[in-house]
Amino acid sequence: MREAGWNPGLRDAETFITADPLGFLVGELDGQPIATVSGVRYDDTFGFIGCYIVSEPFRGQGYGLAIHEAARRHLDGCTQGGDGVLENVQKYQRIGRVFAHRNARHEFMRPANLPSPSRPLTDARSVPLDEILTLDRACFPAPRRAFLQAWIHQPGATALAIRDESGLSGYGVIRPCFRGWKIGPLFAKDPAMAEDLFRGLLQDVPVGNPCVLDIPEPNEDARQLVARHAMSEVFATARMYTGPFPKIHTGWVYGITTFELG
Repeated sequence: MREAGWNPGLRDAETFITADPLGFLVGELDGQPIATVSGVRYDDTFGFIGCYIVSEPFRGQGYGLAIHEAARRHLDGCTQGGDGVLENVQKYQRIGRVFAHRNARHEFMRPANLPSPSRPLTDARSVPLDEILTLDRACFPAPRRAFLQAWIHQPGATALAIRDESGLSGYGVIRPCFRGWKIGPLFAKDPAMAEDLFRGLLQDVPVGNPCVLDIPEPNEDARQLVARHAMSEVFATARMYTGPFPKIHTGWVYGITTFELG
């Protein structure tokens, strides 16, 4: 992934695999790896296809389609999600995917004058995992206990939450990447909470480091957050599904976990 220019997190390989140990496929030709794809089956209702890469000399020869279909077979019976590049939307439509909405990656350099959060934030690793799972399930189409356990506790990352006597109202994670930092997920029940989590996650990032947030464009409050911080759009994807669209609180999703795993 790094060689393909995707700038993964430093711990993505060891955390991604926890989502579905059987969901990461490699295509070989004469013993040489030439293609990869992930088809993560979260449960029997939802799976997500990502990490789709074919080495350039082997593109256009059917190898990519073959490994992609192997991932789809692993997800048989599930609604299948994926974030594809915009120029390939028509290709994905031909295999049954339906466009849901646009996602957009925004980036800025961590400013020196970033305000502190307006409320106390809690280390998410001290919050009972079941509370995080409940909020996460409202924002994500399937339960993902093993993955979240690994994701929140990955070395080098910061995970923060907003929690009071009424329960958990938001949480987010920021992780170091080969270039800069990525925030994801960023889930919150209102814009002010999302703003505080955003500020809190960035507090320990060195000034001038690039930071990324991937937002679902149907969330107008998420668009306002990146505009307020003068973040620039650098990349976009098409969220597409095969099967019924998941029912989630998109208005609580201010940052997608990853384009690769949903």
